[in-house]
Amino acid sequence: MDRRDTGRIEEFIKDLGQEELLYLNRLIVERLKLLSQARATVAMARFNIGELVRFNTDGGRTITGRIIKLNKKTISILTNDHQRWNVAPVFLERVEGG
Repeated sequence: MDRRDTGRIEEFIKDLGQEELLYLNRLIVERLKLLSQARATVAMARFNIGELVRFNTDGGRTITGRIIKLNKKTISILTNDHQRWNVAPVFLERVEGG
C-alpha cells in the first residue's frame, strides 16, 4: 500500500457516518484477531508435546520444563519441581538434547 492508497482510505473514512464506522471497526477487529491467531498457530507448530524448552521470567530467571499441552494461545510447561506455567510460544526456546 502506498501513500495514495492511504490518502484514499483516509478520505473514505472521513465521509462515513457512525453506523458505517462501527461496522468498519468490527471488520478491522475481526481481521486483527484472525492475523493474531495465524501468527500464534505458526509459532505453536514449532513445538511438540514432550519437548524440553526454556523461557525467561519477568524477574530474569530461566525456567526449563517439558511441554505437556498445546493450548489455543499458550503452551503448558511442567518443570522438574512440578510447577506449571502457561507461556506464549514466542517466548519459548527449545533445549537441545532434551
